[in-house]
Amino acid sequence: MDTNVRAHVIISGKVQGVFFRAETVRAAERLGVNGWVRNRSDGRVEALFEGPRTAVNDAVSWCHHGSPMARVTNVEVTWEPHQGDMQGFAVRR
Repeated sequence: MDTNVRAHVIISGKVQGVFFRAETVRAAERLGVNGWVRNRSDGRVEALFEGPRTAVNDAVSWCHHGSPMARVTNVEVTWEPHQGDMQGFAVRR
C-alpha cells in the first residue's frame, strides 16, 4: 500500500509567465494529488502536493522540467507530515 505524504516545493528559474501554474494543475489532476500552486513575489513558484507517495514523487519530478516554456534551475522539496486537509488542486493567489 502506498503511504500518503505531503511535499512543499519551491521552484526557481524562468517559471512565471510560462503557464507553469496551469500546467502544474493539469499534472496534479492527472496524477491524482491534492494541493495548490502559486507565484511568489520573488519570481519563484511554490506548490504543495499531497497524496499517495508514488503520485507525489511523480508531481515533484514533474516540477524539475515544468511547462514547455519554463526553464527550471532549482527545486527545493520539504517533506511534511500528511494532513489530509485538501481536496482537489488549485491555483492560489
